Amino acid sequence: MKTLIIILMVALTLAMYGQKQKEEAEKETKKATVLKKPTNFTKMPEVDLSDFTAEQKTIILKRANAEMCDCGCKLTLAECRNDDTSCRKSLALVGKLIEEISGKKVAPPKDKALGKGLDMKFTATDGTEVDLAKMKGKVVLIDFWATWCGPCVAEIPNVKKTYEKLHSKGFEIIGISLDSNEDKLTQFIKKKDMPWPQYFDGKGWKNKISTQHGIRSIPAMWLVDKEGNLVDKKARTNLEEKVEKLLAD
Repeated sequence: MKTLIIILMVALTLAMYGQKQKEEAEKETKKATVLKKPTNFTKMPEVDLSDFTAEQKTIILKRANAEMCDCGCKLTLAECRNDDTSCRKSLALVGKLIEEISGKKVAPPKDKALGKGLDMKFTATDGTEVDLAKMKGKVVLIDFWATWCGPCVAEIPNVKKTYEKLHSKGFEIIGISLDSNEDKLTQFIKKKDMPWPQYFDGKGWKNKISTQHGIRSIPAMWLVDKEGNLVDKKARTNLEEKVEKLLAD
């Protein structure tokens, strides 16, 4: 009798487990169905398909139009390469997809913004009129940051050190703050003794300038050379050395 009871209990447990697994699978299927919105793009910016056969192109585009980017943007891989809010992660996923289909590796595309001038003009929190176009002859660091961003705050000593050493030689900084409280920002700048101009519009992640330039994470530090061209989007690494080199050019 005890054996029969044990068998029944085990069977019931397995049945319940199986039902739970089925429900979870149905949830995932439903979720995928909701997120999966196939698109019909015939090309993807920054992805050169000219070296592939017509059949390969068809397969690549079909997959890219059906598979979702996993960055949370809820866009297909093809859509993510055609949308203003596209992320760089989708490009890596497209590269893996292409290699899987054709066996070929796609070289990372060059950032089209590098080597070109930037349009950035605003009135800073201290009333200073900032116009990047009028700063030629200077090496300029554009610092996209916020007081609530730990990594941003951690970079301040290094940024200040570089500024204090090289400002007299032609190094300038423009801060683009993604804060939403101007008083807090002003007090923070004063406390940390950050003398360079700051842009603030109180819109946080929807900050006008950062949005225009596709900033999706901070800190983001860009360097502009003496000709007014954007030359580095990863200036956090070896900042002082990079600025010195640009000043010497």
